[in-house]
Amino acid sequence: MKKKIVFVALFVALNLGCTYAQENFYQRQGESLYTLTMGDVSMTIDAAAGGKILSYKCGEAEVISQSPMREAFGSTFWTSPQKEWNWPPVQEYDKMPYTVEEKEGALVMTSQVSPRLKYRIRKEFVADPKDKAFVVTYSIINEAEETRKVAPWEITRVKNEGGLIFFDAPVENITPAGLMDFKSVDGAAFYLSDEANDNRKINADGKGWLAYKNEGLLMVKKFQDLEASQPAPGEAEIQVYVNRGKTYIELESQGAYTELKPGESLSWTVRWYLMADSSPVEASKALLKKVRNKLKGKNEK
Repeated sequence: MKKKIVFVALFVALNLGCTYAQENFYQRQGESLYTLTMGDVSMTIDAAAGGKILSYKCGEAEVISQSPMREAFGSTFWTSPQKEWNWPPVQEYDKMPYTVEEKEGALVMTSQVSPRLKYRIRKEFVADPKDKAFVVTYSIINEAEETRKVAPWEITRVKNEGGLIFFDAPVENITPAGLMDFKSVDGAAFYLSDEANDNRKINADGKGWLAYKNEGLLMVKKFQDLEASQPAPGEAEIQVYVNRGKTYIELESQGAYTELKPGESLSWTVRWYLMADSSPVEASKALLKKVRNKLKGKNEK
């Protein structure tokens, strides 16, 4: 039997399309897929594959990479710093099944404990029609017998085909310098995806948001704005990884490096916004203003 939870809200609409309907719900599809829906906008999560977000769409327009390549699709969650596990991603968090429960209007998925790292991951998904957002809250629970330090880390893959990535940070403070061709507009950094023979990754101290525009869609993710000293060692609040060739890009954000005693947990929330945008895929003050206004709760006409 299919189950759904209904969120009652006034009808609201995203500017320039991507409407949010009055009746909003998530629904189970098959054995492990769950789709959270608000009007035209939907998010699909696979509980059997590490609680990974597989799709984020406005109507039939998809913003997340659907590549069949391994580690090149969807949106996942890891613990930081990476030096504690190196590569590949920890199976219990990234690929193995999560348990699922419906709790107080939220879809909650919980991982197994990693025998190596001794953490358990929990992901809570809710719809917020008033803010026109999907809200994802990640928790890391310390199941070890000793005090540990860890930070949350969300990784969202998008296509490397003419997309525009931007965030609030001075271009001159992005490291390593010159690795990608960032343009500065009103204090923000813009990068139009390009193709290279090498993998590239940059770090930046942003202001709590990261945006991606491509094919008529604008995705904005909002999270905690960190001080420069708060990320895990060797990590950053905002990271962008570009895989070699025209394959995929990872939009990455991290929370504060936190000490957890045995049994303690941390929680970190990312608010996902998706809106139609027909403007040119290029750095501009108008595009930056649209995002900044959206994050301030101002809807442009």
